This record gives sequence, structure tokens and C-alpha cells, in this order.
Amino acid sequence: MAKSTRDAWPALTTYDADHLNRIALPLGGVGTGTVSLGGRGDLRDWEVANRPAKGFTPPGCFFALWAKPAGDAPAVPRCLEGQIPPELYEGAFGCKVPNHGLPRFRHCSFAAAYPLGQVFLTDPEVPLDVRIEAFNPLIPGDAEASGIPMAVLRFVLVNRTSKPVNASVCGSVLNFIGADGSNTPIGFAGTPNIRGVLKANRNERVKGRGVQGVRMSTESVARTDERFGTLAIATTAAGGVTARTAWARKPWGGAIQDFWEDFSIDGRLEERALDGQDSPTASLAARLVVPARSRRSVTFLLTWHFPNRMSWTPKAAEPGACCAAKPCDEDRVGNYYTTQYADAWDVARRTAPHLADLERRTVLFVRSFCESDLPDAVKDAALSNLTALRTQTSFRTADGNFFGWEGCGDTAGCCPGSCTHVWNYEWATAMLFGDLARNMREIELAHAMCDDGRMHFRVQLPLGREPRKLVCAADGQMGCLMKLYREWQLSGDESLLRRLWPRARKALEFCWTPGGWDADRDGVMEGCQHNTMDVEYFGPNPQMGTWYLGALRACEEMAWHVGEKDFADTCRDLFERGSRWMDENLFNGEYYEHEIRPVKSEKEVAEGLRIGMGAKDLSEPNLQLGRGCLVDQLVGQYMAHLAGLGYLLKPANVRKTLRSILKYNLKRGFHGHFNHNRSYALGDEQALLMASYPRGGRPAQPFPYDTEVMTGFEYAAAVGMIQEGMVRQGLDCIAAIRARYDGRKRSPFDEAECGHHYARAMTSWSAAIALTGFAYSGVDGSLAFSATDGPARFFWSNGSAWGTFEQRPARGGRIRAKLTVLSGRLRLRRLTLAGAGQVELPRMRTIAAGKSVTLEVPKMA
Repeated sequence: MAKSTRDAWPALTTYDADHLNRIALPLGGVGTGTVSLGGRGDLRDWEVANRPAKGFTPPGCFFALWAKPAGDAPAVPRCLEGQIPPELYEGAFGCKVPNHGLPRFRHCSFAAAYPLGQVFLTDPEVPLDVRIEAFNPLIPGDAEASGIPMAVLRFVLVNRTSKPVNASVCGSVLNFIGADGSNTPIGFAGTPNIRGVLKANRNERVKGRGVQGVRMSTESVARTDERFGTLAIATTAAGGVTARTAWARKPWGGAIQDFWEDFSIDGRLEERALDGQDSPTASLAARLVVPARSRRSVTFLLTWHFPNRMSWTPKAAEPGACCAAKPCDEDRVGNYYTTQYADAWDVARRTAPHLADLERRTVLFVRSFCESDLPDAVKDAALSNLTALRTQTSFRTADGNFFGWEGCGDTAGCCPGSCTHVWNYEWATAMLFGDLARNMREIELAHAMCDDGRMHFRVQLPLGREPRKLVCAADGQMGCLMKLYREWQLSGDESLLRRLWPRARKALEFCWTPGGWDADRDGVMEGCQHNTMDVEYFGPNPQMGTWYLGALRACEEMAWHVGEKDFADTCRDLFERGSRWMDENLFNGEYYEHEIRPVKSEKEVAEGLRIGMGAKDLSEPNLQLGRGCLVDQLVGQYMAHLAGLGYLLKPANVRKTLRSILKYNLKRGFHGHFNHNRSYALGDEQALLMASYPRGGRPAQPFPYDTEVMTGFEYAAAVGMIQEGMVRQGLDCIAAIRARYDGRKRSPFDEAECGHHYARAMTSWSAAIALTGFAYSGVDGSLAFSATDGPARFFWSNGSAWGTFEQRPARGGRIRAKLTVLSGRLRLRRLTLAGAGQVELPRMRTIAAGKSVTLEVPKMA
């Protein structure tokens, strides 16, 4: 057994006993699915079989401790979980919490800095304190190491007594292959009746080098079925390991009684016969001795392998019901992770030897980020929302391509297609996994776009499948152009730009087609503009307008680089005229409004339908923004600042608008607030409303979400405030969001919008970028940060490399800067400290992992 001599894991937030119930920290790789660590140390939401499965906790899945002090003291068995909260006691047949009858630890707390989760268990009757350390590798720039279908759980046993304690840690997992949470009826006791749907599942003991465990398979589920796959539970313990491949077949709770009594005797397990069981439970126990006033640890792995992911746009689907149709063999798109491993046991066997290094690299990343001189709420929001990359929100098909739902329903993905107008907002993927972000740009421009420049904002699967109705989203399409510019700059990938630029140009030129978004080519979007509010805007408005201005600026820069000067000039001309028109005509002195322009001619209607218009009678269009103060009206400006594209509108107007959003949209309590749609903020909570109408003029039926609150939009507005010097106000908005996700009311690792683990919530990462002033161009090797008044330390990343940056005052008014690369390689030619000065290197320099460069930056006069 391993001695626990490591440094403690970093933790940003600690949750006491009153804030544990809603915690569910997803454990799993990028695009692999997850099982979640509950706030009490329980395992819940087993979302590994190609679909979400909220609330799916198979019976018999838990870890237990056996502890016996030396001498005559009795042994103490406990489930390795904290107490069940009283609000979960009630049910028609008693408590419905899985494994509710097991004795548990009296005291529990939880600490996290995602993906690291820790559960602290103590009990005066138990001679050992326990710390559960759970994680899955998350290493920026390494999607392979971050894409392992596995949950790692280490149990650190702490002996505070003067005597050695004999101990055993045991993990049990039901072989639930064939059940995925969507096909499991609720039994009479209120728990999933999983055994009723499983047939001929089998478990077997397996051993490898430095790892042993139980492999779980099925003989009844068809190999082509979505639910077909394998599971495994394993331990790296070297000795003292016993196992059961099945529990006893006994009625009326006799199976768990037999297990508990066997384990309680000596912490060892005796095998039981399968005896015709279709859904056997596997148990694996590891014995060890914890010396007096010492600690020891034992590590377990939970691994999975489910190869048959199906399309989100099945061939047999009826229009409008693409996610509900039953898929056929032609709809199988597979999982990339299952092409890397033969089965679940192969995952454990091949990963175990590298576990220490994977943990070291993960902890290095998390510690480097947590030690940045940023507010805890910013760091917590940035890390905690990375769950959208690891839950069933995101996946990689067998060919390695990366896709994402908008979010997850309880048992199915919610809103398919790597929806461009949702994924537009987030910066986490680009900054941490640049290869995945670049792959998304390839999909958008090479597969989701027609030759005439129309881009379907929801890509079909398999790639190449024709959509039943091609709908273009104005914000989605423009955002993709800004993101292409971002990916090119961050990576310096010349081939990416050269390959995709002709398609990007067509995507922009589509705006100018007859009946299009800017048919009169004046730099202002006026046409039918489908957008992220799930409606079409008619007439000029700031939300689509700033996306368009940002796309024009991005295309101007890209056109210049590829030598298309005339097109660059066209983009600049349209940008300048559009920007001037919006300031002169949409800004009302406080914020920007939407000028509704009804569509009257039959030709305009026909052209609008061609690009995705949903309604036909548009003489008086409804579901519009109108004169409202929209939380998201400067979204294009938010993106432009992050991408280094400068101001899109008058700076004074931008700052005034952000102050108006804060003034009119911030609610400090929702007791008197009427909301006709979904509620993501209630009671005493504080949030930014989607829209307000301080000057009146609200349409009879505004766009659908005007009275709602959604965190992704809040983050974008808060970051906009930070960018304009309203740092305190922006940070207050971010802190208010995280206060809503406090473990008592909602899970800190599940910011929902249209589904759990919503992709737009990853906008939270951009706050760290704005506060540090980070900007990087792999094209010319320029790197920038904000200068600080005193010593400061920041984390940085560009999607392929990452590390730390430190600055402190030096003699002569200079600033001493130290750049350290902890992973990857970074090309550097120029360092700028915004507000101070810059230093240029004699030539381009490549800094390798583990190396640092120290520079002195002279302050500008």
C-alpha cells in the first residue's frame, strides 16, 4: 500500500455538511462520459453508456471500509459515505437513497478544484479518518491523456491513534451493462429496477502488471447496441486483495446482508456462485495496515468502454424529431476513446502504470491555475464549468472529430449539432485543447457549410448527411469567422488559415446575398436573423450587429495576411460604416436598441425562408427584442477584445452600455419577479436578467427568454465589464453566479441552461483571460499580459502550451518578468506588458517545457 507523503491537492472551495446534497463532480475523460462523485462520497449519475443518465445510480455500487485496531477492540465496518440528509429520508417504502441501510460516517465535508474532488470522513466510533481523492486526468494540450474513460478514487486512511489499525477498503459495482438510465423502471422501493432488464451479464477476475480487478461483460446485449460495452473495477494494491465476481443469490435483501456480514468479519471477501444471476455484483477488497499516527492509501479505478455512439440526427427521424427517432446501423458514429482500448479492462491495465505521471501533470495544471493572483470565484467558475467537456455534452466520434450538444437532458442530449451560436461564447476549449477547437472550425467550414456560403448551425452526423432543413444562424456564422481568426492566431497554423480561408470568405459574402443579412452592403444586419434566442430578429440590433462587426474585422485581418488586399479593404469599409451607423442610430444614450423592421415583400419572405426563416406572416413580427436593454448586446465586442480585434463601437458608448446593463438588468432578489419561462435564479439570489425595458416599448410578446437568467450570458457581460475597467462590478456578477451553485441549491459542477453542463457556461474561462490581459499570436510570436502595480503570478495557456507568468518591480522603474513553460512549446519574439512597455527579442525563440525566460521590461515614458 502506498505511503501518503505527497503534497495535499489544491482546493478552491470547501463545502460543509449543509452544502453537500446537490454536489455531483463528474469523473471521466474528454468525450468519454462520466460517473459523478457525490458530496457525501457516494457515486451517482453513471453516465457512461453513450447518453446522459441523471439520477441513474445502480444498486450495490459503493465503497466500504473495515477497520480493526490492534488488540481486543472490535472491528468497525462503514460505508465510505457521509450521512444521508434528513430531506431524503421520506418515501413510500422508506428512504430511496441507494444503499440507504448501510452504516455511514457521521461527519463529512467536500473540497474541490476541478477535476480534483476530495471527501473528508470522520466518525468518533471509527479508528481511522478517511480522505477520498477522486480525479480523472485533465492536462491542457494533451487531449489523449485527458480522454481516458476512467474514474480514479484513492482512499487515504489516517490513523490518529497510538495503535496500528488493520484495514480494508472494498469497492462494489453492479454489472449494469444493458441499462443506461433511460430503460430502467422504478421498483417498489423507489430505486431503479435494473435487474429486471439485464440478461446474461458476466464478471471475471483479471490480473495485470501492477493492477488487478474484475472485468464485467454481457452475453445478451447485441454487439451493435448502444448499450453494449464493458466495465471494470480495479486496484493498484500489490497484495491482500480478495474479490467476489458475484454476490449470493438470496431474496429480501439477503444478497447485501451476506456481503456485509462476510466483509465485516475480517475485511476479506469469499467468492459466491453465480447461481444463474443475470446481473451479478462485483466486489474488490484490499487489506492493509495503517501504523500508529500514520497514513496509508489504496487506489481504485473504475473504467468503461461503450463503443456504439449513435447519431444525433438519425436517418429515420421525422422532421423536427431528430433526437427521438430510433437509430439504425447507418447512424452509428462510434467513440474515439473505444478505438484506443480493447475494452474496459484494457483501459485499467494500460493506464495503471502511468497513473502517477497523469496525476502529477493534472495536479500541476490545477495548482498552477489555483495559485494565479485571481479571485477565487473566477478560478472556481473557470475550472468547474470544464465539466461540459467531459460529461455527455461533448464527445469524439470514432474518426477523432470533436462534437458537442448544447447541454444534456436527464436521459438524452439536448439540442444537437455543435450549435454554433452556443459554442461561440466559450474560450475554454480553444485555450486548453487547441487541436479540438481547430477541429471544430474544420467541421463548421468544411462540412456544415454549403458552397454558396450558407452554414447550417447544427452539423449533421454522420458527416455528409444532408439536413432536412438548412437553417443559418447569423450570430453562429459570424462567430465562426471570429473563432477561425482566434485559432489561427493562437496556433500560428498557416496551413489551417490557407485551407479554410476560401470557405470563410464565402461565409462572410453570404451576408450580402439578395434577401440576406446585409443585402444592401452597408455594414448593418437588417434581414431575417435567426439567432441564439431561438427566434429570427428583423431589423438592425446590437447583438447580431456586433457579431457582424467582429467578423468583418477578423476577415479583414485574415484577408490581409493571405494577400487579398481588395477584400480586406471591403471588410474595413463595411466595418467602419456599420460601426458608425450603429452608434448614430441604435445607441439611445444609455444602451443599444433593436430597430424592428417588418418584412413586407414576397421576395424578401422567399429569401428569408431560404436562409432559415420560421414564420411567413412578417408584417408585424413577434418575438423581438425591440427597445429592450439586452444583457448580451455587446457580445461581439466581448469576443473582439479577447481576440485582439479592438473596439467595434465607440468606447464611451460601450462603457455606458455596460453600466446600463448593470443598472437595469441586475436583480438582487427574485421574490417579486415574474418569469414566464425557465427559472435559474430564485428567492434571494442575485443575477443579471436577459433583458429589461427601462424606457418602455416592450413588444406584446418579446423574444422567449427576456425574463430568464442564464449564466453563459452573465459571464459574457461580466467579462465585458472587466474589459472596460468595471472590474469590481464584473467580479460581483461572477461571484453572484457561483453563490447560486453552492452545493445546497445546485451542483457547483452543473451550470444548466438548455440542459445540464451547458456549453455556454464555459464562457467563465474568459474572465481569467481578461483579468490577466493574456494575448498571444503564434503568427508573430507576440505575447502580452497586463502590467500590475506589484508582484503578480498568472497562469497562461494557448491551447497547446501552458505555464506561469510572474512579474515584479525591478530597479530603474523596470519590470522583471519570468515566463515559464510547464507543458508544450511556445514561440516568443516580443513581450508586452499593457500599461507599461514591451521588450523585443533579437530573434524568434522557442521555449520548451520545463524552461523559463526572464526579461526586463522598460516602462514607457
